[in-house]
Amino acid sequence: MMAIPARATCRLSEKQVCFKPVVVIVGPTAVGKSRIAVEVAKAFETEVLTADSRQVYRGMDIGTDKPIPEERQGVPHRLIDLVSPGESFNAGVYRRQALDEIERLYKDRRLPLVVGGTGLYVRTLLKGLCGAPPSDPILREALRQEAKNEGPDGLYARLVAVDPMGAARLHPRDESKVIRALEVYQLSGRRMSDFQQEHGFAERPFSPLIIGLNRDRDALYRRIEDRIDWQLAHGLVEETKQLLAQGCGYDSGAMKGLGYRQVAEHLAGEYDAAEMVRRFKRDTRQYAKRQLTWFRKEPGIQWLTIGESESAQHTASLVIGSMAQFLATLEEQE
Repeated sequence: MMAIPARATCRLSEKQVCFKPVVVIVGPTAVGKSRIAVEVAKAFETEVLTADSRQVYRGMDIGTDKPIPEERQGVPHRLIDLVSPGESFNAGVYRRQALDEIERLYKDRRLPLVVGGTGLYVRTLLKGLCGAPPSDPILREALRQEAKNEGPDGLYARLVAVDPMGAARLHPRDESKVIRALEVYQLSGRRMSDFQQEHGFAERPFSPLIIGLNRDRDALYRRIEDRIDWQLAHGLVEETKQLLAQGCGYDSGAMKGLGYRQVAEHLAGEYDAAEMVRRFKRDTRQYAKRQLTWFRKEPGIQWLTIGESESAQHTASLVIGSMAQFLATLEEQE
């Protein structure tokens, strides 16, 4: 087990618990968050609370890069395998379940460690939810059918017309968020961007230490491509076939995740295997860029750039040092 610096302990003091500390490790896909988080969690004798919008789905393991038991090294991983792929899940549901896990850890005086690349989940957890109306299943399904029949560009154009500020923050092909913004407008007559501006994501329920992990772009892209090659060699196609056989339509929300979408479209005959791999790698690189753009706009993140030859243990030691200093600062506050 990696040693914790002398000033740190595995259990939080009563004073530290009062400040509600949370450590969050974020970064783009394939940067190496999971391995580093396991080392950190072992050092502090805590658990990993995952912030990943795809790992919440049961049966979606290879394509979401869900750590297998051997990779978890005995560290409990929470907030994964929460729902079946056919069930709805959103940031609000994630926040409620994450708050329950965090309170459980506080009662045991353990430090919550949140790890993941879904920026909206992290922001919602740390800063709260705006007061937009809840989802309407009938309206949402109608919008999904519209996207299916007419393509995502039509929905995005509609959003630009009614909420140009909100549309500018979204990728035109981010169908779920475009649908949510249109849903809010149709239910309330108000723009999602107005709700967000009023709320300001100004809630501060925790004292967070947020550490962002990054790599040189070429190194990150090589890791992305290597991971995709591994996923395809270790059963992603078979996993996708099984999900489709269980009734998950390839246009469903869960199946729109990276890898599953490209494989399902290939299986539907839209393009051959080589084109599937090309699109999978291209789309994942683009997703990593969007993740970095999101996190770089978030204030207060301490960034660590991982060298190509740097081990997970070395990076974890740097994170552990930052965590120990963070906790010592809380202990010294009046």
